[in-house]
Amino acid sequence: MQAIPNPFAALTLIVAPAVLTNACSVLIMSTSNRLARAVDRARIMTAELEKAGETGSTPHAGEVRELAATERRALMLLHALRSFYVALGGFAAAAFLSLMGAVLTPVFPASLALPLEVVALVVGLLGVGGLVMGTLVLVRETKIAVDVLQERASEARAHLR
Repeated sequence: MQAIPNPFAALTLIVAPAVLTNACSVLIMSTSNRLARAVDRARIMTAELEKAGETGSTPHAGEVRELAATERRALMLLHALRSFYVALGGFAAAAFLSLMGAVLTPVFPASLALPLEVVALVVGLLGVGGLVMGTLVLVRETKIAVDVLQERASEARAHLR
């Protein structure tokens, strides 16, 4: 049995995906919270629009646009969550495969190391892709939220004049 020349090399292969797994977990928690808030906002707005319809008043165009934006945001947040879950799975699999490679390579022939390295790299890259995709979607979703806020603030200022 051949000893690993540098034990920190194997540890590094495991730690990097583990840290990224933690980052994904934090993003999943915050994105889930944002999704819950968007869904709550959509429910409130839908109830308000239904009340307006029952009383015979016409809903304000801004309210209808805001409801559409809230629906779009909720769908985007769901997409971001999916991306983060893919990333989480990829990083967890990469960490596990790296650990298996570090343990099994000294015991089994070197021909086992290359396939494990390739698979760990591919799932790690899948994880990075999911993380990047999810964060890009979050940036776009945040822009929509800020646009709605600016529109409401503009309407409020115009109403006060």
